[in-house]
Amino acid sequence: MTGRLGIDRRSLLTSAALGGATIVGASALGGLDADAAFAAPMPSLDPAVSRSSFIDGRVSRIKGSTLDVVESDGSHRLVQLTNATSVWKLETVTAEAIETGDGLYARGVEMPDGSVAADAVWVNIVNLYVTVRGIERSRLHLSHGRNALVGHIVAKRTTASFRGGALTSDLSQLRIGHHAQVLGAWRPADDSVDIARISVGH
Repeated sequence: MTGRLGIDRRSLLTSAALGGATIVGASALGGLDADAAFAAPMPSLDPAVSRSSFIDGRVSRIKGSTLDVVESDGSHRLVQLTNATSVWKLETVTAEAIETGDGLYARGVEMPDGSVAADAVWVNIVNLYVTVRGIERSRLHLSHGRNALVGHIVAKRTTASFRGGALTSDLSQLRIGHHAQVLGAWRPADDSVDIARISVGH
């Protein structure tokens, strides 16, 4: 799942994966937005659950409520979605928004058959450090290392924070040359990113 962006996706949700999880839904663990995915570990709400299982890979097949996920080493893992599974794909969505080919992080409880019953799933989430190279009305041209990247500004979803200030939908302070952190959802079809939040000067 590294792709052209050179993103080490396995390391992105380590903090979330280390937090305890029980099948109560991620909202009970403090939310499912992009910030929550990278938040510090939280203790399990259920003392009977000693640790969470964590799967990251690409969805190769969907059968009912079961996702067949191919991990970076080529192994297959099954992720079971339940009525308590919370799903993030730029925003909180239903399981129907998950598509074959999507990158996926799942946190949950390992079942006796080796599958994981997920309490939280993040689809195509990315955490990138970029430089702004161009600004248009509905998109930003960014560089991530040596790679060019298009970041889509999504109406009523994209927010910005400047120098530690409050989140705002007003991106007028953004300038070419700014170094920024982008949290968002990767688009597998064209390797672009829908921006959830861009932070400058943190």
